[in-house]
Amino acid sequence: MTDADTPIPAATVVLLRNRDGTCELLLLERHGSTAFAGGAMVFPGGRVDPGDRAVFADPALATGCEGLDPVDAAARVAAARETFEEADVLLSTGPAIDPAVRRDWRARLNASTATYADFLAATGHALDAATLVPFARWVPPAAAKISRRFDTHFYLAVLPAGEVVAPDGHEAVTAHWTTAAAAVSRADAGEIGLVFPTRRNLERLAQYAGLDALLAATRARPVVLTQPAIVERDGAMWLTIPEGCDYPVTEERLDTARRE
Repeated sequence: MTDADTPIPAATVVLLRNRDGTCELLLLERHGSTAFAGGAMVFPGGRVDPGDRAVFADPALATGCEGLDPVDAAARVAAARETFEEADVLLSTGPAIDPAVRRDWRARLNASTATYADFLAATGHALDAATLVPFARWVPPAAAKISRRFDTHFYLAVLPAGEVVAPDGHEAVTAHWTTAAAAVSRADAGEIGLVFPTRRNLERLAQYAGLDALLAATRARPVVLTQPAIVERDGAMWLTIPEGCDYPVTEERLDTARRE
């Protein structure tokens, strides 16, 4: 297998909050000029950086990593880092950080002039890996005709008390708290764009009205690798995913499915 055939390790976070008994989630609108999913609504996330792997190996920077697969552990670190970079939400805990210092570190991380390990060490913060609950893992097949193939770990995380979302203005231009069902309805009405994995996961999330029910069901279900496939049926091409994995919708016509 060549480097071009190897999917890029990535992670994304479904950030959740309880709003009057209703489970809401965060969607970010990606800048129209971004290479992947430009203009679409997405969950915070991105590729795993080499520096992310150093975090879970240091117990002063991360806890709850014992026994985790290194790929999973690195993806959890990337998910937390990307949530801070894109949405200004810290999933780490530690001493209060001066707002100016926080802005400076966020800018340095977005510019790749510092690592998340640098940030944690300098601020006395640490990431608890258990706050990121594994939800799904998606990998497009090698035969998929898309410009970038990501091996993406999806996690659930609850918005920590006191944290306020602010998009970075570069990759993420607007931020929206919504229910999963409302997001799907807006996509059906043509008001927002969703790539195929985001839409399927929103449909899955919409099955759970309450935050506690969603978290309990997710913790009880093992993560199964989801790999879409393109099939021909009745003269039409369909993009499909396996059934029996908690996804209520498992196919979409290829000509209507947005893949990147």
